[in-house]
Amino acid sequence: MHDWSADISALFTLQGLIGLITLSILEIILGIDNIIFISIAVNKLHISQRAKARTIGLSLALIIRCILLFFIGWIAGLKDALFHIGNYGISGKSLILIGGGIFLLVKTWQEIREKIYSDEDEIEHNEKKGKSTFSTIILQVIIIDFVFSFDSILAAVGVSGVVLIMICAVVISMILMILFSGSVATFINKNQGIKMIALAFLLVVGGILLGEGLIDCYNFSLPENEHIELNKNYAYVALAFALLIELFNMRERKVKREKDLGLNDNEEE
Repeated sequence: MHDWSADISALFTLQGLIGLITLSILEIILGIDNIIFISIAVNKLHISQRAKARTIGLSLALIIRCILLFFIGWIAGLKDALFHIGNYGISGKSLILIGGGIFLLVKTWQEIREKIYSDEDEIEHNEKKGKSTFSTIILQVIIIDFVFSFDSILAAVGVSGVVLIMICAVVISMILMILFSGSVATFINKNQGIKMIALAFLLVVGGILLGEGLIDCYNFSLPENEHIELNKNYAYVALAFALLIELFNMRERKVKREKDLGLNDNEEE
């Protein structure tokens, strides 16, 4: 039986509070890809259903992560090889990462192709009408929530071993993401350049998940001190850099529009 009194005592210490703040920030950063996927996925629904779908999607992510925290032993067991192919081991962790990566790559590539090859009138009509069912979108969100939650819990365990601190951090981060997800979704969907960057980022995340799964299989052929780890920080840095460039482009377009409007007004006078 888990000793919750020890967890409460650990939480209300300076080290526990610092760990809570650190882990909450980490969970928010790791949840960026989840918010982006949900924001783009729910855009397939009628505008009246999108806020509800976002809230349900992020609430499910919260529930899934809290449940997984109670099965840390099971998660740790997923790192062990289920079977081997030659020198390479196939673990439950690698199967989840590979499957989630392929799912994200396929879904994101479909979105990118639709954005490139569909004309604007068709896209606008589909978005207003809502061409996907609510249950289909929620199912997709559940699948990707599980994959991202699994990755997030592994990171949380690495930062803090106290279950209550991890649960509090997950709850805090998810509440903040639910509150601001609407603004993020509006910003992404309103600016097509930002939306393409978001899709490209999800494509990179899918590749990272796939790569992590394959590396996990490869690591079974190496001594533990030689295991390879994939650094995902480069993806977040690249996202921030691309967003910065697009923000500059948006500002440039706005200034030029204002100048053009000013010139047109002067010509009319």
